[in-house]
Amino acid sequence: MQAPRFPPLHRLPVQLMMLLALLFAALPAPAQEDNLLPVTEAYRLSADASTPGVLKLHWTIAPDYYLYRGRMKFSAGPGVTLGAAQLPDGEKHHDEYLGDVETYHHGVDATLPYTVAAGTTRLTLDVQYQGCHEVDPKICYPPHTEHLDLPLPTASGAPLPAAQSLGAALDGLGSRGASAPTGMAAAPLPEDQAFRFEAAAPSRGHLLLRWSMPKGYYLYRDRTELKLIEADGLQLRPPEWPDGVTHADPQFGNVVVYFDQVDVPVAVEGELAGRKRLTVQATFQGCQDGGLCYPPMTRTVTVDLGGATAGATPPADAAPTAPVRTGLFAALALALAGGLVLNLMPCVLPVLSIKAVGVLESGESRGAARRHALFYTAGVLCSFAALGMGILALRAAGHALGWGSQLQQPLLVGVLACVMLAVGLSLSGVVQFGASLGNTGAALASRSGPAGDFFTGVLAVVVASPCTAPFMGGALAYAFAAPMLAALGVFLALGVGLALPFLAIGFVPALGRLLPRPGRWMETLKQVLAFPMYLTAAWLVWVLANQRGADAVGLVLVAMVLLAMTLWWFERSRSRSLAGRAWVLPLALATLAPLYLLAHVPPAAANAATEEGVVAYSPEKLAALRAAGTPVFVDMTADWCVTCKANEHNVLDTAAFRALLQRTGAVYMKGDWTDVNPVISAFLQQYNSPGVPLYVVFPGNGGPGRQLSTVLTPSMVEQALTEAAR
Repeated sequence: MQAPRFPPLHRLPVQLMMLLALLFAALPAPAQEDNLLPVTEAYRLSADASTPGVLKLHWTIAPDYYLYRGRMKFSAGPGVTLGAAQLPDGEKHHDEYLGDVETYHHGVDATLPYTVAAGTTRLTLDVQYQGCHEVDPKICYPPHTEHLDLPLPTASGAPLPAAQSLGAALDGLGSRGASAPTGMAAAPLPEDQAFRFEAAAPSRGHLLLRWSMPKGYYLYRDRTELKLIEADGLQLRPPEWPDGVTHADPQFGNVVVYFDQVDVPVAVEGELAGRKRLTVQATFQGCQDGGLCYPPMTRTVTVDLGGATAGATPPADAAPTAPVRTGLFAALALALAGGLVLNLMPCVLPVLSIKAVGVLESGESRGAARRHALFYTAGVLCSFAALGMGILALRAAGHALGWGSQLQQPLLVGVLACVMLAVGLSLSGVVQFGASLGNTGAALASRSGPAGDFFTGVLAVVVASPCTAPFMGGALAYAFAAPMLAALGVFLALGVGLALPFLAIGFVPALGRLLPRPGRWMETLKQVLAFPMYLTAAWLVWVLANQRGADAVGLVLVAMVLLAMTLWWFERSRSRSLAGRAWVLPLALATLAPLYLLAHVPPAAANAATEEGVVAYSPEKLAALRAAGTPVFVDMTADWCVTCKANEHNVLDTAAFRALLQRTGAVYMKGDWTDVNPVISAFLQQYNSPGVPLYVVFPGNGGPGRQLSTVLTPSMVEQALTEAAR
């Protein structure tokens, strides 16, 4: 039989690194919920103050949305006293978390009596309301507040034009490049009323800046400067401005401006360990449309890194974000230990079994054993470096990715399933990519051994990504918040830990002598090891089914059949003519067609039926349960997370855990991160979690949540829930 050809060894690491880079480049950006309206479009609020002493409010409610009657609140501004609001009766129904409530559909009118102190010229007040979307995706918005600043009617009661809320004013903007709303004829407001500036920290290391302007005022995008005050070693990354309005400005020409309200995310670079607050200074400029332009204004706000703006009331489900106190050397030690323990995880063992056979294949040759260890380690380190840099680069671009989140991409899951099938077919003897296990000849080993060792290291890292071993959580949390060079060191330390057992066998002769002698029995072992590969491929197809449904499963199965046909003909055509071997190329190209279609399959429809005794996670449900004084066990999981599934089998899916929930009165809430989910990503960021699993127990007394270890034990969960119920 003709010996197989391999690429030159010095080019192999470069080619595999390019392949990994292409895979990461192919990852789509996380999906967004694009079928939900902004809160001010779902509930359009308008106000009419033309009648002295009475403010008339009207909400226009979009189809499939509703407002809670009992969640409307009105707060008077300076010099204004409000009477009791007059609201019509709503539709009565029982809410799962809020009890008996009344709701409004389509629209609702309210009247609000008021009196003003002498000398007051404006009617100012805040209107707060809350509502929900009642069809899939079923979500409830957090309470939303709109600030109204209206002219008082004349003493004679002559009607004045009705004023709209800030949210309704957004309708006049249209798409990018649309004309702006017309200016107000009234005198310009003081600058602190014309431009309100706020800041918050939705997650550690990320700020959200907000400018709010009344109708007819706008903010310049390119005349804004941001910096941190008294924050040595920290700096702000460039702000991520949303699309604005191209506006013909009389002073600066065609510029990009923002009317009404704009939210701007900004990332913080540097070590935040030990910091509780940041002070942000913003210098900006804006104008009254058709009126004067204000000089540059400078505002300073203090931001609580626990997630709430200074002076603001935190949401009901807010919990302080645990600071990352791990130092560089501690993170490297944790990463080394985590990588070492990763060898024992069930997701890695099938690939390590193949590596063990390769080590046995070296027999008594110390040089061959060292070569196996070095090339395997090179594959592991190159893959960890590519994986870490890919995740860190996407996170720096604003995508909330974590450890294992690459398996949220169906195309990558399908490709990995095909790779596992190909490895299994090779072990079963359908196709030979290298020499047989029984042949340890030096010439043949030098030709195919290093390539196989390097690829085995790459494969070990790929299948290790769904697993989170003990010690890894602290190391990865540090890496995701650290500078790029330190973060890369943590990922490489993980790789050294994963490769350490085989490095020890290759370079410590005493350990190598403990291995069994090679022989014919190894061919049987090789064929047996094919079946864990087939099981891994089947598991990946199951993950794909939960992500994209039956259509995706059909496509990946077709790709796997075409791949098997390609490999079968590749082996059969070794002794054939060039024309016969040429059929391998069209078969290989045919394998790519269903994978291309797989990348465009939309997400599977959400399953309306939930597990018995389990509440699907949402921030609104969590806030309602906490407000009611109910202990909550939050489980953030994913179908591709092997550690999650092990915890569910050993602890969370047991009769003892269900009895514990009943005894403590706790609610089991689960979030599914199998596919991209921005809401769950935000929760993970709040607790500095590098990925799933994440377990947080919230006490019934309203205190902060307690984060548990990634590997659960029954006693750990029992202690946490018992304390939460006190």
